[in-house]
Amino acid sequence: MKTPKLLLLSFIVLLAACKENKETPKANSALSENEKVDAANIKSIFNTALTQGKSYEWLRELTTDIGGRMSGSPEAAKAVLWGEQVMKDAGLDSVWLQPAMVPHWIRGEKEVANYIVDGKKIDIALTALGGSIATPKEGITAEVIEVKSIEEAEKLGEKLRGKIVFFNRPFDDTLINTFSAYGGCVDQRVNGAATAGKYGAKAVLVRSMTSKIDDYPHTGTMRYGDIPESQYIPTAAISTIAAERLSIHLKEQTKIKVYFKQSCKNLPKTKSFNVIGQITGTENPEKVLVVGGHLDSWDLGDGAHDDGTGIVQSLEVLHLFKTNNIKPKNTIRVVFFMDEEQGGGGADAYAKAVKTSKEIHIGAIESDAGGHTPRGFTIDANPENTELLKSWKKLLAPYGLHDITKGGSGADISPLKSEAVTLVGYRPDSQRYFDYHHAATDTFDKVNKRELELGSASMASLIYLMDKYLYSNSPIKP
Repeated sequence: MKTPKLLLLSFIVLLAACKENKETPKANSALSENEKVDAANIKSIFNTALTQGKSYEWLRELTTDIGGRMSGSPEAAKAVLWGEQVMKDAGLDSVWLQPAMVPHWIRGEKEVANYIVDGKKIDIALTALGGSIATPKEGITAEVIEVKSIEEAEKLGEKLRGKIVFFNRPFDDTLINTFSAYGGCVDQRVNGAATAGKYGAKAVLVRSMTSKIDDYPHTGTMRYGDIPESQYIPTAAISTIAAERLSIHLKEQTKIKVYFKQSCKNLPKTKSFNVIGQITGTENPEKVLVVGGHLDSWDLGDGAHDDGTGIVQSLEVLHLFKTNNIKPKNTIRVVFFMDEEQGGGGADAYAKAVKTSKEIHIGAIESDAGGHTPRGFTIDANPENTELLKSWKKLLAPYGLHDITKGGSGADISPLKSEAVTLVGYRPDSQRYFDYHHAATDTFDKVNKRELELGSASMASLIYLMDKYLYSNSPIKP
């Protein structure tokens, strides 16, 4: 005879099973006959991803065997060969490499920065920003001036001359979507040097783009804009702990001089490749649906969440189609884009090739927001197709995909934008993403296997629906 505790546990398990069955679209009497077929196929896609998925092991190989993959680096070249082989091993109908010219920036020796307060040397954890020039070999020592925005720096103007400008605007933690918080302050990282340089500043330090308070600086791209080369100045990001500490010390002791040295270098552009593979459509092979992410990453970590997860999830979409014997009407193409981080050379090369060959693209999904729990998709499409995708929420919501809204897609697929092409951004939960983004902490161990697999299945399910319904329902022909 079962004990009361075992009986209670059995009852709870039974209730949970009943609840899951009720939430499964297949059991929803409100679905049409076609929708019931779709619900069953989507359920099979999720089941396969969670029991036969390959994305996690692919990610392990990419991140631990190769690591960080900056455009133009030997690691990026290794990643291209790995991507080509893994697509061939997945049994795709065709696999090829597409040339792309990409930046080649190297970090050089480890960066150093410090200052003196009350006779004590305070070290600053910092990292050069991609595209920055080096300091002189002996480094720079100059007084620091703190600002909170590009606008504040512009108002100070000539007062910046000879100074190290410290941009210290943090994330707005009241914003639930952390990408909105990132967008609200990333301009100081991208444009800070162009602003300070034209007024004769010696260097720029920028607070890392994260809400987490730790001692890991986050790198990223910066731009000199249209200022002359003579006004280029060294630029680095400092950790949030270092930023908080420096700001406090500046309030206590208004004149602080920072010593700063980095040895990064910009080399001429070099040739790299997008890695492309596809399953050929059975009815409309000339019409293409793209799913992709970017193969390059920064060098501090292993590029796990940014964007190793997007790469392996994209390939997993095609693996899930093949494993479930889903024969797509249109060609489903996976693209591992090169150089998203430093200029978009891969995206430009792909879009140019599409235009030259006059290929018909009807849609694309990009995964470049990390490998956390799926939340939904954002849609960049004409009004009719936007509403069409929103109507699939009843099929997708049982898998946690509640947020299906109009919005942006992704940097690598956005050059494909037109009234006839439906672009989609895959959107996982964003709360932890910027803890790791562009930092040394972006490593394989930060990725949860189940969350990664759920994301692959989410993308595959939407591609399944887009392949089945999108073109026939589109009021605009490519």
